[in-house]
Amino acid sequence: MIKNVIFDIGRVMIEFDWEQYLCGLFDAQTAKIVSDAMWGTDAWNELDRNVLSMDAVLALFIANAPDYALQIREAMRRIGGCPKMMSYAVEWVKELKAKGYQVYYLSNYFEYLMRERPDVLEFTKHMDGGIFSWQEQIIKPDPEIYQRLMQRYLLKPEECVFIDDSPKNIAAANALGMHGFLFESYEKQYGQIMDFLANQTK
Repeated sequence: MIKNVIFDIGRVMIEFDWEQYLCGLFDAQTAKIVSDAMWGTDAWNELDRNVLSMDAVLALFIANAPDYALQIREAMRRIGGCPKMMSYAVEWVKELKAKGYQVYYLSNYFEYLMRERPDVLEFTKHMDGGIFSWQEQIIKPDPEIYQRLMQRYLLKPEECVFIDDSPKNIAAANALGMHGFLFESYEKQYGQIMDFLANQTK
């Protein structure tokens, strides 16, 4: 029986359109170069892991595109303009809570963004808890971060639905016995997930 629903945050509960954000700052060519230097790199993982200082992470980004150091610094300085809370986020959490589920978050997320835009995490106030990678200094898909969530809140993997937009993160959750749902959009997955939950109680 499913008792818990666990959400990833980026691109599930908040919109994080990195490409659009950069195109609002720079011309298309510059935006691509800056994006390639930052997004999805090992350095970005270090940002989420929060072991290195911000200056050290910026140095790693800049090393990927040394001629664009100013633009990379500007993109990071203004990154609070990138995330937006999904319109459905709060209501979906409330709906799940009303149906008797415990709701948690498990997210690769970095401290600077959290401090810059705490408002986009409004939905977490309605949840029962969760884990941010920057606080644990470990990131998905490392099994350890999932296990810490389980241990901290006394959860059983087989009683958990896990929702994430990354196939690697879903695979890690499934390997631990959780019920993973790869998230593409609310329109595609909301019905699937809610039907799955309803069928578990029959």
